[in-house]
Amino acid sequence: MKYLLTNAKVVLPHRVMDGTVVVEDGKIFAIEQGNVELEGQKIDLKGLYLAPGFVEIHTHGAGGCDFMDGTLEAYTTAALTHFEHGVTTLLPTALAATREEILRSIDGFREARKALTNGPYLPGLHMEGPYLNVEQKGAIDEKYIREPDPMEYEEFLEYGKGAISRWTVAPELKGALAFGDRLAREGILPSIGHSNAEFQQVQEAFHHGYTHVTHLYSAMSTIVRKSGFRYPGVLESAFILPDMTVELIADGCHLPAELLEMVYRFKGVEKVCLTCDSMRCAGQDVKESILGSLEKGQRVIIEDDVAKLPDRSAFAGSIATTDRLVRVMMQQADISLQDSVRMLTLTPANIIGLGHKKGSIAVGKDADLICFDQNINIQGTLFGGRPVSGIFLN
Repeated sequence: MKYLLTNAKVVLPHRVMDGTVVVEDGKIFAIEQGNVELEGQKIDLKGLYLAPGFVEIHTHGAGGCDFMDGTLEAYTTAALTHFEHGVTTLLPTALAATREEILRSIDGFREARKALTNGPYLPGLHMEGPYLNVEQKGAIDEKYIREPDPMEYEEFLEYGKGAISRWTVAPELKGALAFGDRLAREGILPSIGHSNAEFQQVQEAFHHGYTHVTHLYSAMSTIVRKSGFRYPGVLESAFILPDMTVELIADGCHLPAELLEMVYRFKGVEKVCLTCDSMRCAGQDVKESILGSLEKGQRVIIEDDVAKLPDRSAFAGSIATTDRLVRVMMQQADISLQDSVRMLTLTPANIIGLGHKKGSIAVGKDADLICFDQNINIQGTLFGGRPVSGIFLN
């Protein structure tokens, strides 16, 4: 089926233009300036923005479910909640946990990937831990944090073959560099997070595949002084190394607008992606929730529009959905629409190796498209060239 998506404000990587996008056989067939007369089923977008579907590479859940619950129902509920808010490509995140819980989460992922034929696309899991630095545990339960164990991670890699896309590790841990090499050989992105590494360690880790930093500013080392001398940590290293990519929790709570804008100005739109890092209560109106599995997770409280540990000593993940991230970048950090969208589409797609087919409105790419109004309220989704919801079905 050929569709003509007309009367749209088309969000391209470098600009927004009034135009028409032609979709055929699940792909973007043509992009035309203005409204054009061509054969095909016409869908009038009535002046709404037409953008690539969002690419979310770090989320623990939504809609009352966490991916560590490990069930098909939990996976599909959380994934579809994000889908309703514009996410068409999603990396579910498995948190540091017991061996059994991690294996169960891999099982749940595989079932969900088969079941979600109408979106979102699940290329693989993001494993956050368990190989992290306990001194930078954040909201993660320290009893599940440990050093890389080849016997254990080889089991995870074998069990999760084809189901893991990214792994967050503290590279200063014993055996972490060898683990980075192992991940890179498997085509899995090693990422630095929950880490106390200093610059020399980060620089070395970069050459072992650790080219991305998980939730910049959160749970990581910064400048320390030793005998009066200052040493940069993970945070500064991310700025120093020009090819290092970073992600920002742009919910308006984890980082103030000034820091969001600063990272964007320093690193550039091609090196910065946005993430929710959301927990199970994203998309819900609740006062309490659980981080991790219902069986063994931690109780958290919801106040000030963010999740916190009960003693309020740290944030416990965001409750944001991706549409909120774009609003925050535009309205609070004063970033343009096209760059705010790009940091949630093409940049994360490139980071996880999918930029050749996802993340931008370009001829030949997958037709995973969303419509939204000027306040970034999602008005419809087209997935794989098929109208799924909202204005695309009118």
